[in-house]
Amino acid sequence: MPKTLTSDDIQQFREAMRRVAENAFATRGAEGVTMRELAKELGCSAMTPYRYFRDKDEILAMVRAAAFNRFAARLEAVAKQPPSTDRYALSDAYVAFALDEPHAYRLMFDLAQRDEAYPELAAASQRAWQMLGAHFEKLVAAGILEGDPYLIGYAYWASLHGFTMLALANQLPLPQAQRPAGSSAPTREDVFAQIRRMLWRGAQPQRG
Repeated sequence: MPKTLTSDDIQQFREAMRRVAENAFATRGAEGVTMRELAKELGCSAMTPYRYFRDKDEILAMVRAAAFNRFAARLEAVAKQPPSTDRYALSDAYVAFALDEPHAYRLMFDLAQRDEAYPELAAASQRAWQMLGAHFEKLVAAGILEGDPYLIGYAYWASLHGFTMLALANQLPLPQAQRPAGSSAPTREDVFAQIRRMLWRGAQPQRG
């Protein structure tokens, strides 16, 4: 008879599965992963994951929800600081998360799952988006930026996502640390700095 699972048992197994599954889904794609393979990588029987998850898609939703929550937490931490401290802090945190956790970032945005089937995932993705909207809402209310805060948020998101995906695909100039000595060509950091300046200036109030 299977032992009764405690809440700690469930949490520990789910976290172990999250780590294994995140790498598996990111490197092999959703269609290239099976429950049996995940069980083997965890060192458990083929049927054990079914005690914790309905199917593979539920595992994928858990992985993506965890990624969105880590992403949102990173943004929320810097959004608490006044923009006068560092007006680019939010953009920096966004890109830093993607470069620190490329597997998680790709899984967040490269896949789609039905919100009604996975409310935890829907709540996690909304947490990130609502934080961006609230952040720009405060900046507009303070007169620092001008326009629809949610439209500004979308513009920031789209621009930073484009930069991030190009960076992850190695389609941008080399980072400063990898640039040949003596080279005067733009670096990846130069491109990012230009994007940040353009986004900020484009949303500033028009004077005169």
